[in-house]
This record gives sequence, C-alpha cells and structure tokens, in this order.
Amino acid sequence: MKALAFLFVIVLLINLMPAFAPPTWMAMSWVGFNFHESNMLLVAAVAASAATAGRLTLAAFSRSLVRRRWLREADRQNIDVVSAWLGKHRKKTAGAFLVYALSPFPSNYLFIAYGLSGLPLGFVGAAFFAGRMISYTIWARLGRLASSFVDPEALFEGQYLGVGFVLSQLALLGLVYALMKLDWKLLLEKRKLKWRRPVGHADRNDAGPVGS
Repeated sequence: MKALAFLFVIVLLINLMPAFAPPTWMAMSWVGFNFHESNMLLVAAVAASAATAGRLTLAAFSRSLVRRRWLREADRQNIDVVSAWLGKHRKKTAGAFLVYALSPFPSNYLFIAYGLSGLPLGFVGAAFFAGRMISYTIWARLGRLASSFVDPEALFEGQYLGVGFVLSQLALLGLVYALMKLDWKLLLEKRKLKWRRPVGHADRNDAGPVGS
C-alpha cells in the first residue's frame, strides 16, 4: 500500500506541473521494470486516478486564474466562441480526450487550453481517466516484458530534459498562445484562418487622417 500511495503522489505531482513535466509513461514503464509481482491493473488505476486529478486541478487553475484574471475581455469573448462549439459537441470532445489519453504525448497543455474555455470538467475527466487507464496498463506491461531484455537505467538515461523534450515543450506553449489569438468565429463559421489583431489596432486603422 505504501508503494501505491507513493506512486499516486508522484504521478499527481507530475500532472500538476503546467510545463516541463517528465512523462508519466516513463514512471509506468519503470514500475513494470521493477515491480514484477504487482497487479498492473491496480497500479494503472492508481496512476490514472492521480493523473486525472492532477490534470483537472491544472484545468481548474487555468480557468480560475488565467481566464478570469489574466485574459483580456476580448480574448475571453474569442475563447467563448470555441466554448459554445465544444458545448454542442460534448461527445466528440470527450472522444478526443479519450483518444489523446491513449497516446504518450503530454496532456498538460490540452487541459490548460480546455480550462480556458470555462466548460465543465467532469465528462472530459472521465474520458481522460479511461484512456490513461488503458495506456498506463500497456506501458506497465511493456516495461515488465522489456525488463527481461533491457537494462532500465540504460533505457531511461537522458530521456528527460533532452534538447528535443525542451523544444517540444516550448512549441506546445506557443501552440496554446496561438490558439488564444486565432479568430475562432471566422474559423468556425467560414473555415478561414486569421490571426486576431490587438485590441484597438482595428480602430486606429479604420480612423481617418487626423484633421480630416
């Protein structure tokens, strides 16, 4: 039980990190390498619960702090266009979270972006838990299988905070920023991509010459 509690805390802390967090799949593979007698389904359930709790907390933080305090009103209105679309397609949204949770890709930016929408978190949390439960079980079993052939220290050495990892994290941060600056009304209604101009920019361009 102590090992499971420790795993829960570690996975929770990893999934609370908004950026540059080590991939949880590495932790699950490590469990498979080192705890051959463990019930992998139970381990995956504990890890998936911790990951879901961490990500939902991150999304709630994004909603309460970033959306309500840091975003300008124009940015909130732009994001609300996406929120209305997502609210009408809840099954598709949950399905997207489920499929994404099956992948080894980082999900912190996904939940930060979703938190900005202000939509309820419960149904995407359930889909994410289901996906992580499946993927963590697979990673743990793969780790157990590979432990017979591979040195775990050699496998994981240099995997975290490498140049590729850092660049990918910076790219995803840029993606979240870009998603906030897209003109979502134009994209959803007319299928056209357009970068939103800063507040007041259009007014200055539309104004006639001084003194005219």
